[in-house]
Amino acid sequence: MSKKIFLSQVKNEESIARANLAESPKWLHDVVSDDELVSLSVKELNRILKGMSREEVVKLKQRRRTLKNRGYAANCREKRISQKEILETEKHQLKAEVDRLQRENDVVKMELSALRSKCEALERFAELNNICIPMSLPPVTATHASVIVKTEPIPHTTVS
Repeated sequence: MSKKIFLSQVKNEESIARANLAESPKWLHDVVSDDELVSLSVKELNRILKGMSREEVVKLKQRRRTLKNRGYAANCREKRISQKEILETEKHQLKAEVDRLQRENDVVKMELSALRSKCEALERFAELNNICIPMSLPPVTATHASVIVKTEPIPHTTVS
């Protein structure tokens, strides 16, 4: 057989194979649906594939792999979106908590400032009226980390 005839025969066989592959997906869809193909076990799939040509088997297995990969990708997308929503919610909750703690801290700072002013006014009053304040009193320490000090507003009195 001459080289030219051999090459033309190979090209002809390739075009026939391509035509068969182009037609095979429709035939393969008739054999088993996409949902069935994905849900089949390997054992069941191999039982269905018995008697099919090598090309049909490869095509069907490739279709199954593609469908499974699409499913995996969809699950991954869903999980990522769900996780993002959860993290966004947590972020908003934490931001609200930080804002609340900042407001609470500001209130405590204002109360502390008011108490300092009241203490200084009392010290000035004691000094002006020759009242001795013993310095040997033990310092006041908080016994719990979340102590909130509440004070009454200071009445406006004139010290003479």
